[in-house]
Amino acid sequence: MELIVYLAGQIHDDWREKLRQSAEQRGLPIIFKGPQEDHDRSDDIGEVIKGKQPNAVFRDQAASEFNNLRTRIWMQKADVVIALFGEKYRQWNTAMDASIALAMGKPLILVRPESLHHPLKELAQRAQVVVETPEQALDALAYVLE
Repeated sequence: MELIVYLAGQIHDDWREKLRQSAEQRGLPIIFKGPQEDHDRSDDIGEVIKGKQPNAVFRDQAASEFNNLRTRIWMQKADVVIALFGEKYRQWNTAMDASIALAMGKPLILVRPESLHHPLKELAQRAQVVVETPEQALDALAYVLE
């Protein structure tokens, strides 16, 4: 059995790459998908496809269309979603992606530090699993694949 796992959350650090490497080292049959990890590519894609936009608002809207399309497609194909909330960055996209995953009926593994327990308590109650590190999320998937 092979799992498709959508990795939702911040794109400002290398947590996804570390998780992919760890899964590979453990020999876990997992295909990871997620948002565009190249921040500039993500911000520029609307103008790349639609052409120059008249201002920053339209530029962001155009990019969001294609980023939302990517998210919707890969989340629908995913067997499970891991949503990582970090302490350093604003987590609007993570919250949105976690909510979309739940609305789609996708199993959700919520990764959040203990310090975010209170602000994420309702979301945590809807997730199938709540852990504090991406490695713990991978442990959960390894258990599923046993």
